[in-house]
Amino acid sequence: MLKNYYQTELLEAGIDEAGRGCYAGPVFAAAVILPSDFYHPLLNDSKQVKEKDRYELRAFIQEKALAWAVASVEEAEIDRINILQATWKAMHLAIQNLGTKPELLLIDGNRFRSFSDIPHRCIVKGDSLYASIAAASILAKTCRDDHMNQLHHSYPQYGWKQNKGYGTKVHRDAILQYGLCEFHRKSFQINPLIPSLF
Repeated sequence: MLKNYYQTELLEAGIDEAGRGCYAGPVFAAAVILPSDFYHPLLNDSKQVKEKDRYELRAFIQEKALAWAVASVEEAEIDRINILQATWKAMHLAIQNLGTKPELLLIDGNRFRSFSDIPHRCIVKGDSLYASIAAASILAKTCRDDHMNQLHHSYPQYGWKQNKGYGTKVHRDAILQYGLCEFHRKSFQINPLIPSLF
C-alpha cells in the first residue's frame, strides 16, 4: 500500500516524469500535492496501471489534489541540453506552475537539480512507495500519451499511438524504412538495428 506522506511537518509535492527514454516526443513531468487522507484503490506507479484505469485516476487526482501541474520540454531542447537536464527542466516547470508552493519535494529517482529554496528528497522507485509521486506519474504519463496520440496523426508510420515513441521493433523498423522525422531526438544517435533498452 502506498504511503500518504514522507513526513508530516512540511507540505509535500510528489514529482515524476514520463518519456525520458523515448526515441521521439517531449519529456513530460508532473508535480502533485495531495491531501493527507487521499486514497484511490487503483493508484500505483503508472507502469503498473492499465491504460483505462490511468485515465480514471487522472480525473480523480485532478479533482482531489490540493494542487497539480504538468509541464513538458520539446525534442529540440532535449537535443540542446541533453535528456537529464531536460527532465529536470520539465520538473522545475511543473513545480513552478503549482498553485500552492510546496515545502518539500519528493522526486522519483536518484538525482535532481535543486529547485529554488525548496528542499528535496530523491526516492528510487518512489512512484511505487508514495501516493503523491504515483499521482504525478499518472498525470505525466497520461498527458504525454495524449500528446503522442496527436503526433501519431502526422506520422502514423512510426506507430506512436501504440508505442508512444519508445524504441519498439515496430518503431525501429519504421525508422529503417522512413528515417527520422522532426519529432525524433537526434541527440540520442538512434540506431534502429540495435534493440532498445526501453
